[in-house]
Amino acid sequence: MSSQVTSPALRQGLNARQAETVQNLMAAGLAELRAVGHEALTIRTVAQRAGVSPATAYTYLSSKNHLFAELFWRHLNEGADGAPAGSGATERLQATVRALTARIVAEPELAAAVTPALLGSDPDVARLRLRIGGEFYARFEAALAGPRPAGEPADPAVLGVLVLTFTGALLQAGMGLLTYDQIADRLVSAVEVIMRGNE
Repeated sequence: MSSQVTSPALRQGLNARQAETVQNLMAAGLAELRAVGHEALTIRTVAQRAGVSPATAYTYLSSKNHLFAELFWRHLNEGADGAPAGSGATERLQATVRALTARIVAEPELAAAVTPALLGSDPDVARLRLRIGGEFYARFEAALAGPRPAGEPADPAVLGVLVLTFTGALLQAGMGLLTYDQIADRLVSAVEVIMRGNE
């Protein structure tokens, strides 16, 4: 996907100038995050970097957690590749885990910011949290289903365990118990265990 990914929450009702302002805020937010980290970043400093007033920034972003969730949503979707490679469900799931983890590791400052951000209670974050979870679910579902006959769904119990395992690993990395690099290998092994007898 292009770098022009816009979440549905920010896309609704935006004219071309507003959409450009949002794009500028997202670019400035990511640059500021890389420069100062998530704890020092403020919406005011992002606005200054984007060349807009803080009031304008707050028109589109309710909080810095909203910014982090929005940046993560965009980053995740920019890295959406086609169908995962592999001859069987286990191989496709392992490829999906590796691709998602590599995408997250590609922006370490964003990875560090998004875990605490997604745990917040901001309604804008809550909407993005559901979209992000839905994206994880859809990617695992596509990998699990593979070339099944039309209308034959993936096993929802296996799918649920896969998503829970992946999001739990992300939380562990976010808490500093594992690095994001370490979770990739552990998740590949976990997929193998989960899929025993389920392929």
